[in-house]
Amino acid sequence: MTIYNVLNLFGGLALFLFGMQVMGEGLTKTAGSKLEYILEQLSNTRFKGLLLGIGVTAIIQSSSATTVMVVGFVNAGIMKLSQAVGIIMGANIGTTVTAWILSLTGLSSSSPIVAIFMPKTFVPVLAVIGIIFYAFTKSDAKKDIGIILLGFSVLMYGMEGMSSAVSPLADDPRFTNFMIKFSNPFLGLLMGLVVTAIIQSSSASVGILQALCVTGVVPYSVVIPIILGQNIGTCITAVISSIGGKVNAKRAAMIHVYLNVIGAFLFMAIFYTLNAFIHFGFLSNAASPVGIAIIHSAFNIFVVAVLFPFGDKIVQLATVTIRDKAEEEEEVVEKNESDVLSLLDDRFLERPAFAVGQCETVAHEMANLTNESLTRATSLLLSYDKKIYKEVIADETEIDTFEDVIGSYLVKVSSKSLSAEDSKKISIILHCMSDFERISDHARNLAESSQKLSQKGLSFSDKAVDELSVYISAINEIVSMSKDLFINKDVDLAKKVEPLEEVIDNINEKARKHHFKRLQKGKCTLECGMVYEDILTDLERISDHCSNIAVCLIEIKNNTYDTHEYIDSLKESQTDEFRKLCSEYDKKFHI
Repeated sequence: MTIYNVLNLFGGLALFLFGMQVMGEGLTKTAGSKLEYILEQLSNTRFKGLLLGIGVTAIIQSSSATTVMVVGFVNAGIMKLSQAVGIIMGANIGTTVTAWILSLTGLSSSSPIVAIFMPKTFVPVLAVIGIIFYAFTKSDAKKDIGIILLGFSVLMYGMEGMSSAVSPLADDPRFTNFMIKFSNPFLGLLMGLVVTAIIQSSSASVGILQALCVTGVVPYSVVIPIILGQNIGTCITAVISSIGGKVNAKRAAMIHVYLNVIGAFLFMAIFYTLNAFIHFGFLSNAASPVGIAIIHSAFNIFVVAVLFPFGDKIVQLATVTIRDKAEEEEEVVEKNESDVLSLLDDRFLERPAFAVGQCETVAHEMANLTNESLTRATSLLLSYDKKIYKEVIADETEIDTFEDVIGSYLVKVSSKSLSAEDSKKISIILHCMSDFERISDHARNLAESSQKLSQKGLSFSDKAVDELSVYISAINEIVSMSKDLFINKDVDLAKKVEPLEEVIDNINEKARKHHFKRLQKGKCTLECGMVYEDILTDLERISDHCSNIAVCLIEIKNNTYDTHEYIDSLKESQTDEFRKLCSEYDKKFHI
């Protein structure tokens, strides 16, 4: 083997690893947050978790990525350890799909039908289609598909490059003698463990092993223990991701370790005990890429089949290993502020589509809290309650925290490779988040105004209270609409906000005129009137922020970003639908 073969080997390895990385990122971006959402929501039983773990891992081509997400779920308190164990088992089976894909490089036949499935036949075609999609189409979805095809093509070219580079080793007795040493089960296991721990991908290490097997001098006696070691080595990624996490996150990582360690040694004990009596003849045969894929799948299916009934015992073992008396064992408590914000886990940043989905979940919680806070604040204007006042003040502080944490997390997410749809989601959150925060500020102002009235024994006239009640009803409706359209991304509902905002402007103008007349007639004191003015100002500004939220959603969905131009054109055009809605709102909220 010459220096040129060595260079080709490392060049092929670089292309192989790069192609796997690019393909995985493309698959994840295309899948978006849907797969992870399903993973989170539908894993309530161990069997469902097993199936979901298989499916998600087969699609994103990384058991490590699936396991890291599970660690993040457990750390955030939205998944129990009993759910995690099923998904991790499924991930071990799902990752074997990669080995089957790579085994295509070992195909060789004169049959035209078989030739179609050989990489040298279809990979160039996929590469051409990929570059056309990526370079010459405007659709982001097609560009993502192009990235997947290009990543797969680079991966297969890298695999072919490695296989070609090591082919001279078939005639090198030193290489043969070196590989035979790893037929010792423990040395082979250690070899697979170390290599996989370094590159942090069992799929990649299996691919490298398949490339070496093209030489025809690597027997199954060497391949089997190396594959067992590869399954243990892949656990390092989950262990690293659990560092700094909560106790249950560390336990989830340990579940992954225990599954693969127990499974490997159990398999070795049974297999080599049988071999001592039966003497499996195939162990001396040269391994093939397809044979490696079969062994990889058989081992992982064996582990799941044997350990699946003992999932609870493995959870208990992880719990005993990672002790923490202060924390309730695998209990998911009702979410408070810190629980919800823990959804923004840095572990999810490696899967940006899911990280964006987590941001949406937290932002929706912020919108709901803002709506609730305003409802509480406006109720104080009609009937002061000290307890509710304190809740509004606490809400405002909590919403400020939401804005800070979401904003910081979105900065991190924005630096990642995102699909066009996810970029839009981030834009909507960033634009609307500040408006919800400002609404909570005005809710606090309203609460403080009601406190001032209570402390000084002031009260409004019956007419002022009647008008204020109507105004409050309109404000509560527009804020509720804004919350709903933001959560559901409902453009049709967003188009109903501006007519209501215009009616609210009219209500505000009428309320100020009536208030001025009452001041002139002495029906309202100056001190009481100043508080009333402050309240009207806060209510009007709340409606303005609701308008911002609605217009933001409409404009970003339409790929246009001039809010003021949209509002001006909307009010100038005054469509029949717009006038009809204005009329309906005017009748509903008339003073």
